[in-house]
Amino acid sequence: MAYKTLLRSIPVARYVNDTLLHESEVIKRLRAETAKLPAGGMQISSDQGAFLTLLCHLLGVRKAIEIGTFTGYSAMNIVQGMPADGRLICCDISVEWTSIARRYWAEAKLADRIDLRLAPANDTLTALLAQGAAGSFDLAFIDADKDPYESYYEKSLQLVHTGGIIVMDNMLGTGADSGGVDYDPATSHMHDLCLKICNDVRVEAMLATVGAGFLLARKK
Repeated sequence: MAYKTLLRSIPVARYVNDTLLHESEVIKRLRAETAKLPAGGMQISSDQGAFLTLLCHLLGVRKAIEIGTFTGYSAMNIVQGMPADGRLICCDISVEWTSIARRYWAEAKLADRIDLRLAPANDTLTALLAQGAAGSFDLAFIDADKDPYESYYEKSLQLVHTGGIIVMDNMLGTGADSGGVDYDPATSHMHDLCLKICNDVRVEAMLATVGAGFLLARKK
């Protein structure tokens, strides 16, 4: 498999992702099926999935929103870290990709805990705010088209409560995927947004070198 990782060593990446992590058979099959798709590189890595599950466990997440669902792998990892009464809203625009997600969610008996909304994510976020959902979410996970990332961040910051967490993927840029020693994240198209968030007085933020870069921001 291709490893979406900052690790310079493929054997180390294989050790982290394939040896140390324990996934259910359903989620393994979803990851394998997605990896075969032409756009399979958009899927988060298994260590990122495990990170999200553990983070949800640690925070006691009961209400979360995901911006960019693809085939549903990250959503399954988030929901697995939530209690039985936890609920996840998923935002995506692709019927084709999310049809794969629905199939696996049903098989894993998670479908009743996931509310998939097929519409441009900014529209869904705006509608939630208009409905009075500000400050009601424990966690927001952003892994979608990159141009609106700043807008997704700003709306997510309104939706999570004080102490809530925003997790953003690919914050070290796609160049990180190659693991090339000459890659400079300061030249990434995500650099300015990283600087903005890490200096944002409204949050406590740090960039974790997991996958292609997970930026975590805790709302003050």
